[in-house]
This record gives sequence, C-alpha cells and structure tokens, in this order.
Amino acid sequence: MLLQILLLLVGLALVVFGADYLVDGASAIARRVGLSEFVIGLTIVGMGTSAPEMVVSFIGAFQGNADISVGNVVGSNIFNALLILGITGILLPMAITPENRKQDIPINILVTVALILLGFKHTIFGIGTDGLDRIDGAILLLMFIAYMWRSFATGKGAEEVADDAKPLKLGWAIVMIVGGIAALIFGGELFVNSATHIAHSAGISDKFIAITLLAGGTSMPELATCIAAAVKKKGQLALGNIIGSNLFNILLILGGSALIHPLSFAGISFVDMGVLLVSALVLWTSCLVGKKNTLDRLDGVLMVLIWVAYMAYLVVNL
Repeated sequence: MLLQILLLLVGLALVVFGADYLVDGASAIARRVGLSEFVIGLTIVGMGTSAPEMVVSFIGAFQGNADISVGNVVGSNIFNALLILGITGILLPMAITPENRKQDIPINILVTVALILLGFKHTIFGIGTDGLDRIDGAILLLMFIAYMWRSFATGKGAEEVADDAKPLKLGWAIVMIVGGIAALIFGGELFVNSATHIAHSAGISDKFIAITLLAGGTSMPELATCIAAAVKKKGQLALGNIIGSNLFNILLILGGSALIHPLSFAGISFVDMGVLLVSALVLWTSCLVGKKNTLDRLDGVLMVLIWVAYMAYLVVNL
C-alpha cells in the first residue's frame, strides 16, 4: 500500500509539472499569433490544463473502466467550476464581459445539457442505453471542432496580451510542449493505476475515487493557473481557463474516450449530473445577483459551499 501511495504522488507530480510546462510552451506559441488573454485561457491554457484529465480518462477508456473516464470528467468540471472559480472569486472578483455573458457561459451550459441528454438517453427518452456510444462520441467531437474554430476565429487580432513575461524562443517552447506531454502520459498512467489499486484495496468504488481523488488531482493545474491569475489580477485568463477546461473535458475528452470504448453511465447518478449542471448555471447567475456582471466574493463563497455540500453527500453515500 505504501508503494502505491508513493507511486500515486510521483504520478501526480509528473502530471502537474507536465501540465505546467505544456501550458507555458503552448501559451508562448499562442502569443506569437496574437490571441487575447481570454481566448488564450479558453483554448490554449484550457486545453493544456485539461491534459491530465485527458490522459486519465483515455487510459481509463483503453482499460474499459467507464467509471474512471466519466467520473474523472464530471468530478473535475464540478471541482473547476465550484471550488477553483469559487476560491479565485474570493481572491479576485472577476468582471464578466458581455461576450462571456452572451456566448461563453451559455455555450458551457448548452454543452453540459447535451452531455446529460446523451448520457441518460434511455432514462429520459427510452432509447438505447444510458451512456455514450461511439456515435455520441463523434457528436461531441464535432461540437469540439466547431467550438475551436469559433474561438480562434473570434480571438485573433485582440488587443489583450496574456502576460508581460519575456517571450520564450520557439525551439524551447516546442521542447516544453513535448516534455510536458511525455510527463503527462507517464505520470497519468502511474496516477490512474495507483489510485485504482488503493481504491480497490480500501473497498472504495471507482466512481468515488474518480470524482474525488482523481478529479481533484487532475484539476491541480487549473487551480494553480487560476490562483496565479488572481495574484496577477488577470481575471479573464482565470475565467477563460475554467470555461475552456470544462468544455474540453466534455467535448474532447469524453468524446474521444467514447470513440475508444463506449462509456456506461451506470455508475453516475442524477445527483452527480445535477450538481454538474448547477456548477454551470451558478456562473450565469453570478451575472444577475450581487454585484451584477461580476463574479464577486459572495458568489465565490456560495460556489465553495455547494462543492463542500456535494463532497459531504458523496462521503455519506459511500
């Protein structure tokens, strides 16, 4: 057991540091083509910080473990939208722009609803089985391609710059990307295998370990990125990072995982998906309550409390 815990920590360290190098390298290249702060957060940084979830979920799919793949994404999105954005909002109240309010946040809600409808199509519509088959995976991936096209098409030529750091040389940026991906793949496999072994040894279900330990661990890059953005007073980068990460998790990661191996939703309850939907809706309601068009400290406290309540529910229902 001690060896598995050590391997788990080593895997987590590789995942976090690998994601960090991947984000820095990808962001350096993105700045060269003139993307705005929000769009860099939404696309490049969002994809980079979602890389741990992608590795963990793809490995779970290859191993035929749907609870790991689905639970990791559901848990990560809840962790991102409630705990990470909540903490960031407490540290740095974030302005929500008209484009965030009219486009980015509604897209996040729409994609979450689409996942629920596809994942529970038997329960809701009486067709197929509850889960994502390869056709569902293809639908999600097509939505991902359309989303990426829209993001880059509307983000070029913006005035904002991601940060004031000294630009990296192109060659070094590429090395960071390749090294980051290698660390993510190796670390992700260590992390998944060790976490699953520990969970089984303790008699804990794959779903619980995926929604809590795996989700929290693979969301560490998002947490680090958002806290750093809060310290640097770059709220749009933090907001873009979380919205982008959550969309990547559903569209690219679950879509790709379903193509690798159909994913059953048997281990996911309506409570889990309900909290996922609430985590998407609460960001929209922050535009309307408290200080309008701002994710303020009150919103942040509410988000954290919802996350704590959900974690308590999971523990009670082990």
